[in-house]
Amino acid sequence: MRKSKFWLLSLLLILAMALVACGGGGEEPAAEETEPVAEDTTTEEEAVEEEVVEEEPMEEEAAEGDCTSEDVFCVGVVTDVGEIDDKSFNQSAWEGVLRAEAELGAQVDYIETVDAKDYGANIALFADAGYDVIVTVGFALGEATLEAAATYPDVDFIGVDQFQGEAVANVAGLIFNEDKAGFLAGALAGMLTETNTIAAVLGTDLVPPVVAFKVGYENGALYVNPDITTISTFHPGGLDVAFTDPEWGASTAAQAVGQGADVIFGAGGKTGNGALIEVAANEGLFCIGVDTDQWETVPEAHSCLVSSAMKLITPGVFDLIAASQSGSFPAGNFLGNVGLAPFHDFDSNVSDEIKTRLEEINAGLQDGSIETGY
Repeated sequence: MRKSKFWLLSLLLILAMALVACGGGGEEPAAEETEPVAEDTTTEEEAVEEEVVEEEPMEEEAAEGDCTSEDVFCVGVVTDVGEIDDKSFNQSAWEGVLRAEAELGAQVDYIETVDAKDYGANIALFADAGYDVIVTVGFALGEATLEAAATYPDVDFIGVDQFQGEAVANVAGLIFNEDKAGFLAGALAGMLTETNTIAAVLGTDLVPPVVAFKVGYENGALYVNPDITTISTFHPGGLDVAFTDPEWGASTAAQAVGQGADVIFGAGGKTGNGALIEVAANEGLFCIGVDTDQWETVPEAHSCLVSSAMKLITPGVFDLIAASQSGSFPAGNFLGNVGLAPFHDFDSNVSDEIKTRLEEINAGLQDGSIETGY
């Protein structure tokens, strides 16, 4: 019995040793796992290299949008107080810039001025960012534009409606004969009226181009109709509100209609647009837009909009941007074209006799045989 127990104990001891040996053998795969870890580390290094390679196109893309680069041509617009989509003056200038984006590959942007004291700061935002051309829209920005031109001589400035008394190398004033466009609009109104009373709802008389429109309109009407009466009203506010007050434009147009006016000329940005839309609410009346072909921008006025006294701002802005890009930017004043917009749905209301007379008047305005009185 004692021997059997010893044998049994010996057997248990052998089994225990075997278990310990198996446990030690279980640790060997853990040691072998170091090889896959080494392989994973190599893969991570390769992944890091791949990430570096992938970042390069992103850096190139950023460079493409960098206006300080000589390979990137940038054009910015700073509006007068008012929105870029005023359906008139600012919008026409912006469309010229968008054309430069499409045809010249320009990178473009705009800043809407909220307060006149910010003119200089808004211009500087583009200039400090390396923009090549800055378009400042409106007579009121003239002084700020010239100051910026002196500070940033490598930037070309296009001042829309900014007459240049003295030529500055990097400033082109895009100006127009508003009096001639107004004269044509007045002649049209004078031949269309049945009451011999017409009206003009205008922006502020602080802006010479607006005054030119008014004088031309009145004298054009008198040229074809000596018995005509014209009710012309300027907005009483300053530059900060005169072109952004459609409610005043509407109420002023309504007053003119109440006084018998049957053709109303709206010349004052959104203020003038308010007049057009008010006239459209009445049957049998005509209205005339301004700056651009407002048939395309103020559809609410289609029922009265016979034409528009156009300043061809869009092609004028584009031509000057193209000149800057080609290195042939002109200094001083650049005269843009003017004219009447198509009659659209009112073509049948404008007789062949009126059309022929308008062509004759336009020819006289161009050769100087007809003077606008402005």
